[in-house]
Amino acid sequence: MTTSLQAKDPATWVDYLSMARPGHWVKHVFIVPGVVLAILLRPQPWPEVIARIILGFVSAALIASANYVLNEWLDAKADAHHHSKSSRPAVAKSLSASWVWFEYAVLVVLGLVAALAVSKLFFLVSCLFLFSALVYNVPPVRSKDLAFLDVISESINNPIRLTLGWVMVDPSSLPPGSLLLGYWMAGAFLMALKRLAEYRSARDNDRLENLGLYRGSFQIYTEESLILSSFLYALLAAFFLAVFLIKYRIEYLLSLPIFAALFVSYLRVALKQDSRAQAPEQLFRERTLVGLVGLLALVLVLLTWVDIPMLEKLTDPHYIEILLD
Repeated sequence: MTTSLQAKDPATWVDYLSMARPGHWVKHVFIVPGVVLAILLRPQPWPEVIARIILGFVSAALIASANYVLNEWLDAKADAHHHSKSSRPAVAKSLSASWVWFEYAVLVVLGLVAALAVSKLFFLVSCLFLFSALVYNVPPVRSKDLAFLDVISESINNPIRLTLGWVMVDPSSLPPGSLLLGYWMAGAFLMALKRLAEYRSARDNDRLENLGLYRGSFQIYTEESLILSSFLYALLAAFFLAVFLIKYRIEYLLSLPIFAALFVSYLRVALKQDSRAQAPEQLFRERTLVGLVGLLALVLVLLTWVDIPMLEKLTDPHYIEILLD
C-alpha cells in the first residue's frame, strides 16, 4: 500500500489515460433499457435515431470518463487505505494537478459538444450527469462519505443513464416518472449490496478499520443496516416498476417474476465471498445474472407485440362476494 513517505514514480501518459477508466464504459449498459423502451413506446425515424444513439454513447462515455478522473483525483488520500484502489495512479504515482484538470476539462468539453449535437435535451441531461459527480465527490457536500446518502446519490446515475438512452431516441420527451423512480431504487439496491459486499470482504480479511478510513460512510454502516436498506430499495423499486408496467402496458406485468428473479440473483452474487458486486464492471461474468437480463429483454420485446385483453380486468375493482344463505 502506498504511503506519503514512499517515493512515487512520475506518472506517464498511460497513467493519465487510465484515470478515465475506459474499462468502466461497460456500465453504460444501463443506458440500453432507455433506448429500447423509447424505441418501443416512442418510435422515431430510424436514420436519425441511429445517428443520435451512436453520438449519444460517445458523449456519455466521455462525460463518464470525466467523472472518473474527478473521482480518482479527489479520492487519492482515501483510496490509499483500500487494498486494491491504492494501486491507482492518483495514489501510486506522482501526478501533475495541471494535467489532471486539463484532462478533466477536455473530456467535459468534448462530451458536452457531442451531447449538444444529439439534442438540447440530451445536453441538459448530460449536464446533470456531470453535476451529480460534483455532489458525490466534491467537498463540502461530498455525499459519498455520508451513510445512506452515498447510495442514494450514486445510484441517481441510473435514472440519468436511462434518460440519456431515452432521449437518444426521442429528443422531445422524458421517461415516465414511475420508471425513473423504479430505476433509481433498483440502482440503490445494487449500490447498497455493493457496499455490503465490500463490508463483508473487509470483515473476512480483517480490513474493517481501513475500510472506515477509505470511506467515511463505513464508519456508520453495519451488515444489518446494509441488508435492511437494500431490502427497502428492492421493495420501492418493485412498487414503482409495477406502477410503470401497469400504466403503460399491462402485458409488461407478466415480466415481474423475471424482475424478481433478477433481484434475487444479484443478492446471491453480493453474498458470495469476495463478490464481484464490489466491481460492477465484472458482473458480465456472472452467467445466471446475464442470462436473466437477456431473458427479461426478450420477454419485454415479446410482450410489446402480444396483446392479452383479459389482463385489463386487473385494473378494475373486483370483489369476491360470498352469499351464505
